[in-house]
Amino acid sequence: MGFTASRAGSVFTCVLMVLAPALRAGSQANAAPGPGMVPYGLSIAVDEVDLTFHAADAHGLPVNDLKLEELSLLDNGQPPAKILAFESLQNLPIRAGILLDTSASMEEHHGADRAIAIKYAQRLLRQQSDRAFVMDFGYLAEVPQSWTSNPAALTAGIRSVTTVGQRGMGGTAIFTAIYQACLNQFGRIDHAASGNFILLFSDGEDNASHAYLEQAVDICQHTNTAIYAFRAESKYGLSSGPKTLAELAAKTGGRVFYDDDSEAIIDNDLRTIEADLRNQYRLLYKPAELKRDGSYHRIELKGPERVDSTIIRSGYYAPGRRPPK
Repeated sequence: MGFTASRAGSVFTCVLMVLAPALRAGSQANAAPGPGMVPYGLSIAVDEVDLTFHAADAHGLPVNDLKLEELSLLDNGQPPAKILAFESLQNLPIRAGILLDTSASMEEHHGADRAIAIKYAQRLLRQQSDRAFVMDFGYLAEVPQSWTSNPAALTAGIRSVTTVGQRGMGGTAIFTAIYQACLNQFGRIDHAASGNFILLFSDGEDNASHAYLEQAVDICQHTNTAIYAFRAESKYGLSSGPKTLAELAAKTGGRVFYDDDSEAIIDNDLRTIEADLRNQYRLLYKPAELKRDGSYHRIELKGPERVDSTIIRSGYYAPGRRPPK
């Protein structure tokens, strides 16, 4: 299960992606932090939208030869004032954050999730170019393995994570963990020069965060970080977890998979993530109208018929303070 646009010729929705070349001093990301959170101070360009997307054909193979004239772009129903750049980005180095939910509700899934994470570290991480870190979270988030290109070190970090360390504290803080991963990890690297993603293992249940979902999405967008989630079935009948994971993935340009699928399906899921991150397009433009009012902008991007699907973000917020949801 993934978040893809519908068949060629349909409307694709996209989201703001802020990359280093577009940063400008004095323009601050100012979404209101939750209680106890320190506001992040990533600068953004107020009049430029930097968008990335992945395109595939009917066989699921990347389409890497699109031309700008084959695309039709609308921002809130209006053509952009100016296209500043369009390029194909292939074989990007990858920066991955492996986030493992260690709350009590995840105990029965923990072994399978560790196995998936280890498979990614050992089979797909390229030691010459890629780097990753490991974070576990329940009520608190910890980093047992910082950035490294060594699969053995990542494997050891993943295996060191248990579901018993924070049982006495109770609660799960997914949004806070994502916020901290982007602020303290992706926010301190040159995230404009790589394909960045969070490999999230969780049931989506959040009851302890000091950050809001909107803030987690915002900082993922600002650090060019997509969320790819392996979803565990929640123990609770009326769970909001599936909706939460779906929203996190859709608004950051990722996908949702299932952690209890067969090994062959999971292998294909990991290869899908690899293809998405290694084969992207970057489109930089000036909107016809962009006010500092915090309003939500929906972008429509029409591709040619030879593009069967695309992985994109679902929208972006203009600069400006917005009340938390």
